[in-house]
Amino acid sequence: MKKLLIAVCLITFGLSCKQKEEKIIKEISIAQKIANAHGFENWNAVSEIQFTFFNKRSWIWKPKTNDVTLITEKDSINYNRTALDSTFIKADRAFINDKFWLLIPFQLVWDQNTTLSKPTIEESPIHKKQLKKITVTYPDTGGYTPGDAYDIYYNNDFIIKEWAFRKGNAATAGLINTFENYQEFNGIKIALDHKKAEGDWNLTLSEIEIIKE
Repeated sequence: MKKLLIAVCLITFGLSCKQKEEKIIKEISIAQKIANAHGFENWNAVSEIQFTFFNKRSWIWKPKTNDVTLITEKDSINYNRTALDSTFIKADRAFINDKFWLLIPFQLVWDQNTTLSKPTIEESPIHKKQLKKITVTYPDTGGYTPGDAYDIYYNNDFIIKEWAFRKGNAATAGLINTFENYQEFNGIKIALDHKKAEGDWNLTLSEIEIIKE
């Protein structure tokens, strides 16, 4: 009888651990599915990315070495993200911002210590369509923009269609825009246009080149 009781306890404990493990995998899988839908499986082979942000700044980034080049009308700056000093902080802040726009689906997997909400189905703020939504919230300390939150709206194929940025996790979004005009670069899908609901504002990503090893 005692042996039977021990066996039952072990089975119950094993099932409990398995359920917890499955729950963790399920919670993580939303971010992973979004990343995968945008070509994340091709990332490990990428040796260099080139892109221009909003027709203002052009970047060359070698992710395997973390070498970064910023090119503007006035200047060209080269630095390595593993050896940052005060000289390059302004440039690096711009790089992190611009890269976030370019690769937000991958940032959901890369960024550490973020809080990712459970998915819901809601009407999107611009297209007024029923889309799935998750909210990613950044910790209150660390990074260039601590405490910020992003409401990310995506379709059944896990492709991002809109987002709403809430500075410091404010109740009201300070910026809402679309993700559209997707194009594929060496297996990685990137939205080239990001439009607001009103006016002709469009944040563009252009001159994109993704080089694989």
